[in-house]
Amino acid sequence: MRRAPRKIRTRRAAATGALFVLLAGYLTGTALPAGAADTLLSQGRSATASSTENGGTPAAAAVDGDNGTRWSSGFADPQWIRVDLGGTATVNRVVLRWESAYARAFTVQTSTDATNWTTVHTPTDATNCTTVHTPTDAPNWPTVHTTPTGNGGVQDLAVSGTGRYVRVHTTARATPYGVSLWEFQVYGTGGGTPPPSTPPPGGPIVRVAEFLAECPYSHRLPDDPIIFPGLPGASHMHSFFGSRVTNAHTDLDDLLGSTSTCSPSIDVSSYWVPTLYVDNVPVEPTGTTFYYLGEGVRDDIIARTQPLPLGLRIVAGNARATGPGDNTIARWSCLHAGHVGASTNFVNCPTGTMLESYLDFPQCWNGRDLDSPDHKSHMAYPVAGACPASHPVPVPKLRQVLRYPVNGDPARFRLASGPGYTMHGDFFNAWPEAEMARRVNDCIRPIIKCGVNGRP
Repeated sequence: MRRAPRKIRTRRAAATGALFVLLAGYLTGTALPAGAADTLLSQGRSATASSTENGGTPAAAAVDGDNGTRWSSGFADPQWIRVDLGGTATVNRVVLRWESAYARAFTVQTSTDATNWTTVHTPTDATNCTTVHTPTDAPNWPTVHTTPTGNGGVQDLAVSGTGRYVRVHTTARATPYGVSLWEFQVYGTGGGTPPPSTPPPGGPIVRVAEFLAECPYSHRLPDDPIIFPGLPGASHMHSFFGSRVTNAHTDLDDLLGSTSTCSPSIDVSSYWVPTLYVDNVPVEPTGTTFYYLGEGVRDDIIARTQPLPLGLRIVAGNARATGPGDNTIARWSCLHAGHVGASTNFVNCPTGTMLESYLDFPQCWNGRDLDSPDHKSHMAYPVAGACPASHPVPVPKLRQVLRYPVNGDPARFRLASGPGYTMHGDFFNAWPEAEMARRVNDCIRPIIKCGVNGRP
């Protein structure tokens, strides 16, 4: 199974062809001949980025060895992508295969702890280099490679240094879009144990910590068994996915005894969001995918991810947001229209496209409570690739991706909770414990992409 569809931008065809041509006038590092020291260390490793354009362009896509998949950032400067090599390595070469949305200025850095960074490359022609500012949130990170203004394509950079982490930090986009890499390749010696290279019987392993459920729309009610339990009609209108029985009185036993719209049908969890209205008519999504991911934390954190506890309830987003700045989690975008920037509020999608909603739930649990008075404080988002001490238990991150068959003027749209920036999601976990545990053990911890059956 695949993730949410990647956004396709309409750009010059020549830009794609440039991906496989070394632009001699642009290379600021010296390309190294292939040899024994040039072992590819980054492929299949865990990657993290400052942002992603959408669920179809994750950081992992830049280290998967596939020139047809890519990481793409949000539409702002600065941005970064970081790969964890799994152990300390001696790095001698970095290859960047830019998509047509490339960076005019960037730095390359290495680190042993993803906090303190050291120089591994100095430009060969400093007189032609662009001055690049130091990130304000990390004033002690030194620059290890600075590029002059260029034209993207493939950059093969000679470097010299050691570290477990290698990072590309971009500071100037060449286009109005974000920055995007087909591949981010790090060569050298050392690092952690290489990921498996022998394909399993079912096909090649994709190094992404993921399993998923496809859960079509079930029903609509003005109920919310998490926020207003036992109070039918007390909530704004919600659209429910998964379990077919969810209402204001629903408890865990109800879910466990229910049937589900999900594939796999063993997932009888309940998922719900505020109903979308277009011209005051309710519209339900035709694409409803719920991803369970390991991304967002370091590999060693992924390796000790725990199953989501049965009965866990989580609310993500902000139903009471009074402006776009009150909600930094939910995003709206357009399917197959990457030139339309993602936003916390509704966006104007071109004819022939669909409106998309992305929402990531927190993945750090306090290890005690299945709910909390505000339905949020028992969970937390990672900080610097790890779970905070107050919420020490890593669990799979739920990513909710909904695709609505609407486009055009967003003034016609509203949620039952209000403007687009009030988008939020509720989750009541009723996965069978053995199945949840198997998927965490077989898919999340070893960083393997699994389908709806929980198999690679």
